[in-house]
Amino acid sequence: MNSLWYFDDVNLFSLMCPHKYNKSTHSHRFDGYKKNEFIYFEDDQANKIFLINSGKIKLGYVNDDGEEVITAILTKGEIFGEKAILGEEKRDEFAQVLENGTSVCRISSEEMLELLRQHKNFSLKIYKFIGFRFKKLERRLQLMLFKDAKTRLKEFINELAEEFGYVNKVSGYTVIRHPYTQKEIATLIGTSRPTLNILINELNDEDYLDFNRKEIILKK
Repeated sequence: MNSLWYFDDVNLFSLMCPHKYNKSTHSHRFDGYKKNEFIYFEDDQANKIFLINSGKIKLGYVNDDGEEVITAILTKGEIFGEKAILGEEKRDEFAQVLENGTSVCRISSEEMLELLRQHKNFSLKIYKFIGFRFKKLERRLQLMLFKDAKTRLKEFINELAEEFGYVNKVSGYTVIRHPYTQKEIATLIGTSRPTLNILINELNDEDYLDFNRKEIILKK
């Protein structure tokens, strides 16, 4: 897995997590959460950035029809709430815990901005990350609007291959060991679990992939 704590030679965890600094050790701890707890809601004050130490976090919003729209599911090594350093005063999304034992490190937007001022290389990397996150979300929303479910699934699997995949030297296939359940994948591509199962079976029959619980073998 490619952890987002790292951008090339920049270790985000060492830079961003306050408990890594001696002066903060006495006052800092990871915040623990249980499944289904919310870390923040839409319209909450945006004054912190969060780093996932363990577990899984769901980001999303409620649309005008009262339906929940999931924009991302994040795992260990990823950050969220980053729009707090871009001038956002109120949250435009919620962050909900998906697994018991989830823990996060939080850092105030003031601390984060100070880190950005002190570390030019880090500043460039973090803004590049934010741009990548926005671009990825925009791409996913475009797929939801204009592409069929099967195309959305293929695009999502390609994203997983880039982030979690490696090439098996014997078979030449891409092996993807990912952290998502089938229910979460269905949510992220905007379809139902039964429809996802049908699509997976179709792709299996087409010899496009082999789909297991925690591993996808991409053949094309």
